[in-house]
Amino acid sequence: MPAIPTLITGPADAPLTLVLAHGAGAGMDTPFMETMAEGLAAAGWRVVRFEFPYMTRAREEGRRRPPDAQGRLLDTWRSVIDQLGGPEGLVLGGKSMSGRMASLMAARVRPAGLLVLGYPFHPPGKPDRPRIEHLGDLRCPALILQGERDSFGKPDEVAGYDLPEEIRLAWVPDGDHSFKPRKRSGHSEAGNLAWAVAQADAFLRGLAGLQAGWRSS
Repeated sequence: MPAIPTLITGPADAPLTLVLAHGAGAGMDTPFMETMAEGLAAAGWRVVRFEFPYMTRAREEGRRRPPDAQGRLLDTWRSVIDQLGGPEGLVLGGKSMSGRMASLMAARVRPAGLLVLGYPFHPPGKPDRPRIEHLGDLRCPALILQGERDSFGKPDEVAGYDLPEEIRLAWVPDGDHSFKPRKRSGHSEAGNLAWAVAQADAFLRGLAGLQAGWRSS
């Protein structure tokens, strides 16, 4: 597979690199992705964003395209990981569909960690069709940031799933699948995104501490 174009923000000597992929219908430079990447880069983390081949073609053609098949999505993930020198020191991350693909890859290559921004636990309106089978294979710490109103998995629905202890869930106040709250909730989109950046930063700091402990032992 040809080299995958990337957007890189943050210091090159950061203790960990977050590899962050976009959701199914929007690319790596949306306001959501920019806010998360720039916020974490400002906190001292290196963030590498990339796009899947279908999104690159969509840009070239000026029209929306459906996501590539799962096999091609995972091949793209593996290519990006190889471009960055392997999974050591990497935290795999993604928005929605890409978060699920990141979790599938994390179960195979064992990176330093996994960060998901809105996990698609099930199709909207179908909590009886969970997409969690592979999560039991995770052997790295994971953080899922999930909106309290996310139609792909609300708190009462996710509570019924048998998730491994490696996964920690943090619920974005009144957030939808993109963390946007209702006006009447008293929360703001900007505030929720800042909260998500802070949660992700704390998670990465914890991982960096674990990595340092392993290297010194």
